[in-house]
Amino acid sequence: MTESLERAFTEASKVAAKEQAAMAALLLEELASEQRWDAAFASSQQPLSELARASLSEFEAGQTRPMDADRAFIDQ
Repeated sequence: MTESLERAFTEASKVAAKEQAAMAALLLEELASEQRWDAAFASSQQPLSELARASLSEFEAGQTRPMDADRAFIDQ
C-alpha cells in the first residue's frame, strides 16, 4: 500500500462510521468502474486496430479530406 493511501485510510478512520461507509462505497465503486473500463479496453483492441488500418488505407488512397471543425456536423 502506498504511503498516501495509508494516510488517507488513517484520516478516514477518524470520521464517523456513516461517513466511513460512504467513503468505502465510493472507493469500491471507483475500483469496480476501473475494472469495467479495463475489460472494455482489453476486448476492443482488435476492432479498434482494424478500424485504424481501414482509416489509414483510405487516407493513403486519397479517399479522405481534412475536417473543417466549423462545419463538421453541418454537411451530414
